[in-house]
Amino acid sequence: MRVLRGRAATIDADRDATAQLVTAAGEHDERALRVWTPHRQVAFGRRDARADGYEAARVAAEEQGFPPVERDVGGRAVAYAGSTLAFALAEPVSDLRGGIDERYERATTAVERALQRVGVDAERGEPDDAFCPGTHSLQCCGKVVGIAQRVRQDAALTAGVVVVADREGIAAVLADVYAALAVPFDPESVGSVAAAGGPADPDEVRNAVERAFVGDADATVERVD
Repeated sequence: MRVLRGRAATIDADRDATAQLVTAAGEHDERALRVWTPHRQVAFGRRDARADGYEAARVAAEEQGFPPVERDVGGRAVAYAGSTLAFALAEPVSDLRGGIDERYERATTAVERALQRVGVDAERGEPDDAFCPGTHSLQCCGKVVGIAQRVRQDAALTAGVVVVADREGIAAVLADVYAALAVPFDPESVGSVAAAGGPADPDEVRNAVERAFVGDADATVERVD
């Protein structure tokens, strides 16, 4: 497995690094993993970009110091506070229609195991009116993890977010963003690893998540340029 570590200098360069990870997985028939702390931002989904309140939501994010960006998948807005982890597992595929449930299950199990290692016993599911609501989530004193998947012709990307700390700041910016988008959101639904009794150090959680995904595989580690 190829493991990419670190963060690029800008938001755009950082997103390109993940896109290249997916391309390489398809071209070289090799699994690739990245677990990192993205730059501070609010990432809007395609549904958000089509909403009447989208421009107001972008302004709301910017006013709280979260640069607004658009991501290439569906779902609703997600806030990254600088301490928030993202993970991305790229895998080669030969059948666009097969393996989706299995990939979700493997990723969910891996993150569950990682959280247990840092002292958080999360359960599957999410509170009502959570950020970026979805079927594949983990909660403990609020939503801590959300997982999504995108499949293209030659590779699948299973990716997600882990709220490590700064739940109050995340809840505050998302409250304004979701209000502008006219999407139900309960700020109390935001959890974090730290609030659930785990560490507030994103590096400690990152190490646990990376180990859980890599398992016994031979890993080749590279740094983001």
